[in-house]
Amino acid sequence: MGIINATPDSFYDGGTNNTVDKALTTATKMLNQGATLLDIGGYSSRPDATDISSEEELNRVLPIIKAILLKNPNALVSIDTFRSQVAKKAIEAGACMINDITAGLGDSKMLETVAQLQVPYVMMHMRGTPQTMKSLSQYDDLLVEIRHYFSERINSARAAGINDIIIDPGFGFAKNTVQNFEILKQLETFKMFDVPLLVGLSRKSMIYKTLDCTPAEALNGTSVLNGIAINAGANILRVHDVAEAIEVVKLVCELNVI
Repeated sequence: MGIINATPDSFYDGGTNNTVDKALTTATKMLNQGATLLDIGGYSSRPDATDISSEEELNRVLPIIKAILLKNPNALVSIDTFRSQVAKKAIEAGACMINDITAGLGDSKMLETVAQLQVPYVMMHMRGTPQTMKSLSQYDDLLVEIRHYFSERINSARAAGINDIIIDPGFGFAKNTVQNFEILKQLETFKMFDVPLLVGLSRKSMIYKTLDCTPAEALNGTSVLNGIAINAGANILRVHDVAEAIEVVKLVCELNVI
């Protein structure tokens, strides 16, 4: 899954894809490199990101989704949003998946909307909001609490009528570096839910803080952790760098064939 953030302030690629032409160039490049999905987001979810209105979010993502699908009609586009209104309009514009960092807790109408649209739904674990999550990383038992969260959210989604569910443990969302590595070490435990597992490690702080580098210098570390994630059962890698991720997938899958 290639990341295309139509934002000015995302932690790594803010401003890189915040016009239609820039985003279209990135999307075409990612598809040519082998991306299965393109994840389009207009609301920055980095810590302390600026809160924006639904209208601003829609103004950022809808022209990009339409332009990508006009040039690449067979592309599979995901909308990265926690707002049901944005999700609905994005699907109407041609997107085919919803990626929600709040798992339906950020908008009381989201689960109902996804069920009506009958599209695959990614639900991520987090606490609070991008503006508050840094202060919410205290857990009595990290893995137990995340599994309980997914159990409850999956049940709620099923009850609402959502059939195709994907879970994302939410690396970096209300979790510190030690906790992020603990989740990665125990990633296989999330297979208990018998749904696909999405992992978003790309250039995140657990990498660049550990290596004492910048996000721009964190590609090698990203590839290493992506390989570990695939080996532990990840089904989808959400990445900024598609070509390198494809290489990781090929090599780890070849190893697992032997």
